[in-house]
Amino acid sequence: MPRSLRKTAVLGRKTKVRPSAQQAENLRRSRRDRAVETAQDYVEAIADLSVSLGEARVVDLARRLGVTHVTVNRTLTRLHQAGYVKTQPYRAILLTDAGRKLARECKQRHETVAAFLRMLGVSEKAAELDAEGIEHHVSPETLAAFKKFLTKR
Repeated sequence: MPRSLRKTAVLGRKTKVRPSAQQAENLRRSRRDRAVETAQDYVEAIADLSVSLGEARVVDLARRLGVTHVTVNRTLTRLHQAGYVKTQPYRAILLTDAGRKLARECKQRHETVAAFLRMLGVSEKAAELDAEGIEHHVSPETLAAFKKFLTKR
């Protein structure tokens, strides 16, 4: 049997085995995508906190995102390096112009996906929950189709 087709113990059938280099690249991309999702979630949460509380602080961000303040501080360091936030010890977290732009885009994408799901008859609670995951992975083409569908209604 060719090396690329092997019976796997897990699947119990013949399956194509991906080359190591391809699998490694896929996993690298997946890690990059998760980092982008995290940045998007953080800037969106910072923007929301700034509107609702007048400022975003580490403790509020940790509570909102369900993570520790240590995790928030580590992520804020990366967001600062990427140019999305400005931080000072014991001060509010501020979004840069790039951070505000990303937050707006994320919010719009989330609202479009949630509205589309509600239009399909999905409950408010499920639509919000599902939109939180889908918004990070929906392609620009699919998002445009969602918007077009929503405007026709």
